[in-house]
Amino acid sequence: MPARTIAPLADRMRPQSIAQFYGQQHLLEAGKPLRSAIDGGVLHSMILWGPPGTGKTTLARLLAQRVDALFLSLSAVLSGVKDIRDAIEQARMHRQQLGQPTVLFVDEVHRFNKSQQDAFLPHVEQGTVTFMGATTENPSFQLNNALLSRARVYVLKSLDQNSIRKVVDSALADVRGYGGHKVNLPERYRDRIAAAADGDARRALNLLEIAFDLAETSDGEVVIDQSVIENVLTEGLRRFDHSGDVFYDQISALHKSVRGSNPDAALYWFVRMLDGGCDPVYILRRVARMASEDIGNADPRALTLALDAWNTYDRLGTPEGELAIAQAIIYLSCAAKSNAVYRAYNEAVADVKKQGSLGVPLHLRNAPTWLMKKLDHGKHYRYAHDEPDAYAAGESYFPDDMAEPGYYRPVPRGLEQKIAEKLAYLRSLDKKARE
Repeated sequence: MPARTIAPLADRMRPQSIAQFYGQQHLLEAGKPLRSAIDGGVLHSMILWGPPGTGKTTLARLLAQRVDALFLSLSAVLSGVKDIRDAIEQARMHRQQLGQPTVLFVDEVHRFNKSQQDAFLPHVEQGTVTFMGATTENPSFQLNNALLSRARVYVLKSLDQNSIRKVVDSALADVRGYGGHKVNLPERYRDRIAAAADGDARRALNLLEIAFDLAETSDGEVVIDQSVIENVLTEGLRRFDHSGDVFYDQISALHKSVRGSNPDAALYWFVRMLDGGCDPVYILRRVARMASEDIGNADPRALTLALDAWNTYDRLGTPEGELAIAQAIIYLSCAAKSNAVYRAYNEAVADVKKQGSLGVPLHLRNAPTWLMKKLDHGKHYRYAHDEPDAYAAGESYFPDDMAEPGYYRPVPRGLEQKIAEKLAYLRSLDKKARE
């Protein structure tokens, strides 16, 4: 087995210049703002937002290196206010003694609470430090507005498989990696490592390092064969979290695929979430919501089927119950779509908040006692079943000072076509009765 170098491969292979940096061309192409800042040696505070292994720390280091700035790094997981104060003091002393700027890099900055984030503000404003934060979470949700207003947000993307493959090849060729060794790693296995890394360069290098450590050496050659690759890639490596952006992005993709009537895409995102470890009950809650929000009365069977899938999953559990969820998702995807109920509900909520506690009209009030009857509660109420077609034409059911708003507007699809026809007929009866 080859001897292991002390520093991890991912650390040894950290790019030392933009030329060695793979991916993020949307930020680093000539003329792009971040590339211009690097080329021009212009520092500004920034938030680097993106998945793990996309180069957030490296970009911050390259910027600091470009302007010969002191690079101080804090981890929001391990650091507190005292560590922030110590770093600020170190930056102040560095400027006083050498006249050089300081880049204060905070990894996982979203894990700092509000007071910790606020501790940076005066020092950023005074120019004591150039603040650079890295986060895997949406800054607009996780960071204070005051801090966001003082920093530019750059969005980093997962690396594509070609970029990851270049990272792997570079590690095998570079003397910082395994360039000093004779490594036999066939092309197809390099591609498998790149695919398994799932857009994360650090993960690719970690997988390569494990494979190198597990490989046998024959006649001075490190042989990474199929058995080694299979051992290294046995665990599922798809990216998924249970509370962050990836989680919400995937459930959003599932919901929008159902709304867009694409059963194949909806099924794909459902399986992706299951594969990542999502609780099927969470998906079931969202499926039930989709049935009301996006299908509603265009096909009322959708909600019934969603609840039946929930009941089936409760009875069967995993993995048998997931098929019932898939059935419901496919049905919802293919069903006629209507958001009329969703819009009507939201409009009614808005009116209630805006108009306050309007009184119930006397004819609609309950009258269980003699006093209430004496006060005309329920007087002149028309019992619909005693009216022609069981409909009290012209009757009002809203507060006296409120015009009828017409919240529910059925769409011309599915069962709501019939509902629209009936409502139009009833409204015509109302109009005739009020003339």
